[in-house]
Amino acid sequence: MNLDVLERLKKLPLGNICDANQKRGNMDSGIRPVDPESKLVGEAYTVRCHPRDNLAIHKAIYEAPIGSVLVVDTQGYYNCGYFGDIMALACQVRGIAGLVIDGGCRDSNDIQEMNFPTFSRTINSGGTVKETAGQTACPIICGGVSVATGDLIVADRDGVVVIKREDVEKVLEKTEAIAAMETSVRKKLLDNQSTIEIFGFSKLL
Repeated sequence: MNLDVLERLKKLPLGNICDANQKRGNMDSGIRPVDPESKLVGEAYTVRCHPRDNLAIHKAIYEAPIGSVLVVDTQGYYNCGYFGDIMALACQVRGIAGLVIDGGCRDSNDIQEMNFPTFSRTINSGGTVKETAGQTACPIICGGVSVATGDLIVADRDGVVVIKREDVEKVLEKTEAIAAMETSVRKKLLDNQSTIEIFGFSKLL
């Protein structure tokens, strides 16, 4: 994907991106950053783990293209840490941009100090097994949203948004327009106009 597109999206508010994406693609609020300062933009590389088994993530680390975001479906089993500091370091060495997992991670202090963007449903110290290969580069559900390899992931402390690959440039253009409009709104507010006046809400009140 065009690096200029990724950099432009990285500078835009996630709420504006979600609005431009027809107010859809936002994962549920249970998926949160380990480090609230994390900002993540990159193409998804999808993973489906067998419950309590993280072998598929190890596989994905070495399959995914540089700059990918690993997006992981754990099939609803959250009571373990599928991902920790050793795997985060392996990702950094490989050039993986970050991780979004609908499940648990552990070693959260270390991951935060490493500045590896990690978004997870839970923090859990429980161990995993490595017995079942699972699946990679397959359609998954993560945080209640359908994700395919190649979709774009944008994430920060406000959550995670998935943009379908074919919609990325259109969403970028709309997001930049929304951000420009909000700049105008802020100026009007500072000139003592009300939100009711600016948005024409009086006819609804």
